[in-house]
Amino acid sequence: MPLSHPESGIKIPGFESHFLEPASPGERGQGRLRYIAGGSGAPLVMLHTVRTQAEHFRHLIGRVQDRYTVYALDLPGMGYSQIVPGASYDEPAMRAAVKRLLTRLDLRDVTLLGESMGAVLAMTTAADLPDRVRAVMAINPYDYPGGIMRSSVLARFIISGVLAPGIGPILAGVEPRPIMGAVLRGGLGDRTALRDDYLDELLAVGRRPDYSIVARSVYASLPSYIAARARYVDVKAPIHLVYGEKDWSRASDRQANQRLLPAATFTQVSEAGHFIVLERPDVPAKLLP
Repeated sequence: MPLSHPESGIKIPGFESHFLEPASPGERGQGRLRYIAGGSGAPLVMLHTVRTQAEHFRHLIGRVQDRYTVYALDLPGMGYSQIVPGASYDEPAMRAAVKRLLTRLDLRDVTLLGESMGAVLAMTTAADLPDRVRAVMAINPYDYPGGIMRSSVLARFIISGVLAPGIGPILAGVEPRPIMGAVLRGGLGDRTALRDDYLDELLAVGRRPDYSIVARSVYASLPSYIAARARYVDVKAPIHLVYGEKDWSRASDRQANQRLLPAATFTQVSEAGHFIVLERPDVPAKLLP
């Protein structure tokens, strides 16, 4: 396993990459974790979506870095965090990595902001660390069956193929630029919000050795995020649920979370899709406490 620290081709002014090395046998299963940090103020931890990385938040970061010290994590195996053979990518394992960031950096009075799978992790981390978390913003939480396969016929074909035995590992390692772009744009109301440089960055990361194993394992682990929804009721901090009008979740999925969390604040963003942070970063910037 190479120990060099690869760098993103996307630079965010005032932000640098940092790495958390494993400090205990339990952490070695997650490997080295990369995060970017900068800004000033109370800590704001950002948790990205399926198949993306910390730079997913670059346009939001620019709007809040004068109010918060921002920490954007590359979840295990994704972005430039270390790929560990045989690692688990289910929700409890990913949550352990988020908790590692908060506890190793001794972050307190934290606002957790996550999108998609990151929203689920923000909720479950808050449930586990109530003394460290002051507020949670959960954007389009990925806690319902179907998910990205509701995006389009193409996405359903690709993800089903990636998960299939035999051919799945081969398909997971092949990401033609037009197909990757089309799948991601299926999560946007404004399809121009997927910038070319960000798509190039995601494709470059996808060429890391063994990244196809990570991608396939993450998609296979998504049922664990649905199961993690049961932990939402344990969150003590104030919760703000944010949904895009055109998110993959159905009205019934959103209403179920509103019933489960009657004290939570709820916002629906007109015309927005699953990746609100890409197309409407102004919305979470304004909604943050």
